[in-house]
Amino acid sequence: MTSGAPLAITGGTGFVGQALLDRVRPTASRLEDERDAYHVRALTRREQEQREGVEWVAGSLADESALATLAQGAAALIHIAGLTNTPDPANFEAANVTGTANVVAAAKEARVKRLVFVSSLAAREPTLSRYGASKAQAEELVKASGLDWTIVRPPAVYGPRDTEMFELFRAARLGIVPLPPGGATSIIHVDDLARLLLRLVGPSSSAAVGTTRHKIFEPDDGREGGWSHKELAHAIGQSVGRKIIAPHLPRAALRGAAGIDRLLRGDRAKLTSDRVGYMCHPNWVARFDRQVPEALWSPQIGGEAGLAATVEWYRSAGWL
Repeated sequence: MTSGAPLAITGGTGFVGQALLDRVRPTASRLEDERDAYHVRALTRREQEQREGVEWVAGSLADESALATLAQGAAALIHIAGLTNTPDPANFEAANVTGTANVVAAAKEARVKRLVFVSSLAAREPTLSRYGASKAQAEELVKASGLDWTIVRPPAVYGPRDTEMFELFRAARLGIVPLPPGGATSIIHVDDLARLLLRLVGPSSSAAVGTTRHKIFEPDDGREGGWSHKELAHAIGQSVGRKIIAPHLPRAALRGAAGIDRLLRGDRAKLTSDRVGYMCHPNWVARFDRQVPEALWSPQIGGEAGLAATVEWYRSAGWL
């Protein structure tokens, strides 16, 4: 996709979207991998600085006119935008379900050939949280769209600019990382995720179209069995140069902590009661039978190296 029809994306100003745009160039001449050469059309709710190879479209997931402009003439659309945290769980419906319905409608109207939807592992267990339920509903809309779709369910995503897992790094710097009840999770570096999303719409995806069309993938960092909560906490501690204490807290204690976080940070609270619901689930490990075909993509950033590089970014940005 080095010329001609653009690649449309939602969520280009967010954590994952910025990592994707970092990989994009308007021509292939400067790249070792020409599959990362795109002209991008990206949705934004706020005015953005000019960026080579990116055409900004002002609007939101609720703006049908903006979505029509975004999708018009696009060869593919990557739908990243969504709500991951909110003090009012009712907001998940509007952002993640209705927003996805609007994106699907715009893609169908514009006859977009390819739709890649960034969901979440939380969609596997929709009864645990309103967030997971909204992502599961959005997946059903994508599946019923009639489009050439692929759904990507990332596990915990970390890397430069991330404000969610940053809370764990900051806690580790203080020497204590409170954990939910025992369990395991997978993780993925944001750069690996961005690279996967581009592979799914690039020339390599056409060669493996039978293994990507109408599929749900659960990518990770390649660590078999994922990370136990304690393993991940201690790895984060090592990345910041601290030995840490990592106690498992019961659900009731986490719900109490969510209430305290709301009192202290208001609408900016990171720990919400809805998040406690899925945090206490014991298994957020990417499934083996939903791996991305190795011929198309495999992770390049292992957990330890990725965590260390993330700490360096946090420090250089003045976050730690």
